[in-house]
Amino acid sequence: MEWLNYHHLLYFYTVAREGSVTKASEVLRLAQPTLSGQIRKLEDSLGEKLFARDGRTLVLTDVGRMVYRYAEEIFTLGREMQDALRGRPTSRPARLLVGIADVVPKLVCHRLLQTALELEEPVQLVLHEGKTKDLMASLAVQGYDMVLTDAPLSPDVRVKAFNHSLGDCGIGFFAEPSIARRHRKGFPASLDGAPMLLPTPNTALGHSLRLWFDSLEVRPAVVAEIEDTALMKAFGQHGAGIFAAPIVVADEIRQMHGVQLVGRTEDVREEFYAITVERRITHPAVAAIADAARHGILS
Repeated sequence: MEWLNYHHLLYFYTVAREGSVTKASEVLRLAQPTLSGQIRKLEDSLGEKLFARDGRTLVLTDVGRMVYRYAEEIFTLGREMQDALRGRPTSRPARLLVGIADVVPKLVCHRLLQTALELEEPVQLVLHEGKTKDLMASLAVQGYDMVLTDAPLSPDVRVKAFNHSLGDCGIGFFAEPSIARRHRKGFPASLDGAPMLLPTPNTALGHSLRLWFDSLEVRPAVVAEIEDTALMKAFGQHGAGIFAAPIVVADEIRQMHGVQLVGRTEDVREEFYAITVERRITHPAVAAIADAARHGILS
């Protein structure tokens, strides 16, 4: 029978949690070469690489992410055992592991996931953000209960998973107040030549907006193409240009970023999907989110 060396697992878990061997060695009070050697022994025993290098940074491989989640469960249970022996309460809520594509607006994520927090049975959210392709790879080994994204699973992605539509909504255009005032009249023709922050063309919204502008023969002055929605809002808030966002969270965007609405359109719609390995959703929290979506939480 093969035995797992839990010391090696703890070393791996600490490096992954701290983000580097240097930081983990300080936490564990071990020399860096010793720590690196112990992790290599764990990789040898598992027959898999757990880390890969991205420049000077260590990143988890797909297998590494899966092992990390198991390690987190193992050490959490260990702490609960110690609490039980000391007479402390040990009950913990069910967990909902969600992968969030970095192109999905954070305010939309919050609106959808808030449903899970309002369930009668407590739910602990575990949220990871990343590229859709990377999230799909983790979903394939059942690392996530669902992945939130702005597009259905592409046919060329070799993952057995299922799309669950969470609805769609129209788009609003927002800008710092002085820019908004200049370009509000005559919208959307007023966007011709206007400073614009566009999502990158590889995103669903970025592609749709470009087609819409072409259909209107409107040519905004593209200041920047930005994939991350939070970064785009930060640039827009400081007057770099006009940016598009789901109209359903318009009030929150105005309050949080001090911007104003330039105009809105229903001709461009942003869609949202929950992708799971199940054709029929069984996780209670995922089912609650899908049910709230069906009842128009994004309308």
